[in-house]
Amino acid sequence: MDLILWRHAEALEMREVQDDLDRALTSKGERQAQRMANWLNRQLPASTRVLVSPARRCQQTAAALDRKFKTAPALAPDGTVHGLLHAARWPDAREPVLVVGHQPVMGLAAAYLLAGQPQPWAVRKGAVWWLRGRERDGEWQIVLHAVVAPELV
Repeated sequence: MDLILWRHAEALEMREVQDDLDRALTSKGERQAQRMANWLNRQLPASTRVLVSPARRCQQTAAALDRKFKTAPALAPDGTVHGLLHAARWPDAREPVLVVGHQPVMGLAAAYLLAGQPQPWAVRKGAVWWLRGRERDGEWQIVLHAVVAPELV
């Protein structure tokens, strides 16, 4: 199973809005989202399921893909690694799953899957971490397939 973690692009600071869920992308964030969406659309299979936090900045980031997506409350800013993995149906989903969400849970999930315990790994704004779960020689492995920042595409 492929699990692609996409942190939302750059957004307004909390001091600029009343409610964290209403924080919108900045113009830089809109450019980041579009660059990553262009790259992702060249890489992702058509069957990819897209799950998105209800936060406005995540909804805007995902909209750049121009694909159907499902809003998943478990991916809200206060979400957990368990909630993210459950929503993605890790490791049992048949199709690749792209999750658009937040720090710190994105870094915690990557660390949990790659290192066996949640650790505060940093995932840059607008960046993608592509993880692949596979069976090899009778053992389950997690492979870091790609890490891409918006500045690199």
